[in-house]
Formats: sequence, C-alpha cells, structure tokens
Amino acid sequence: MAGSDINSVTLVGRLTRDAELSYLQSGTAVAAMSVAVNRSRKDGEQWVSEVNYFDISYFGKPAETLKQYLTKGKQIAVQGSLKQDRWEKDGQKFSKIRIMANSIELLGGRSDGNPGQQAGGYTPRPASQNYQAADSSAPDESFGGDNGGFPEDIPF
Repeated sequence: MAGSDINSVTLVGRLTRDAELSYLQSGTAVAAMSVAVNRSRKDGEQWVSEVNYFDISYFGKPAETLKQYLTKGKQIAVQGSLKQDRWEKDGQKFSKIRIMANSIELLGGRSDGNPGQQAGGYTPRPASQNYQAADSSAPDESFGGDNGGFPEDIPF
C-alpha cells in the first residue's frame, strides 16, 4: 500500500539542558534540545524506572519565541516526526535518530513557568488578566466581589 506509512511521535518529558538557538544559512532559526522521558516497568515483583533521552530540533519563529522558556528541567510535550541522520567517519558508519518537532507545549505548574503555552500560538497574558496582589483594594470578582448585582440586604 503506497502512501500508508506513518511517522508521528508524541512525548512528554523534561529538558536535560537549556535549548540552544542557531540559524541556518537561509536565516531559519533552529532550537536544539534534549528531553528525558521516564518510564516505569515491572521487573518481576519490583517496579523499575527507566530513562530514555531524545534529541529534538525545532524550527522557525516558534523556536525563537519559546527559546527563553526552554530551560533545563522544564517539562514539555513534543509532537513531531522521527528523522534518522546517517554519516560515516574514519570508515565507520554512524546513525542517530532525532525528533523534528512540529509543536512544543510547555507544561508544569505555576512555579515551573506559565503552563499550557503552545509554540506558534503562544501569547503572553494581558496585564489586565494578571493576578492581583493580596493587599489590592480591587474586589475579588471570583468570589462575587461585585455583589452579583444583588443588594447587600436580602430579606429572608
């Protein structure tokens, strides 16, 4: 069946180093990074943790935009395809597989950066949506600070 091959990968892991940004001769940005993916498996009666490492290449404007957030230890989700690089050195053949990312999403809690930012669609939150300081005199609307349009004295 011609045309039925599929090359797709989705990984969630943590960056093993800060992303390195470089540029091709064409001017296209390339962010290079490596991600560690933990996996637990049962070996007899015990659970064993296994770590796999994958190199990732991410291209274009999204790579430039996200580079500052792609720091060691950051948890990310990567979607893309596998690419096998082959070369020969001193008569010996080598090969390496890396992930060509189509999208990268930043994951983790608030202390781990801003969660849910996706490359290509990343937009910083407008200042009006930032959390207010605890000593702010503005009402907390999430708890009905505007009184929900009801008078303060509800007769019942």
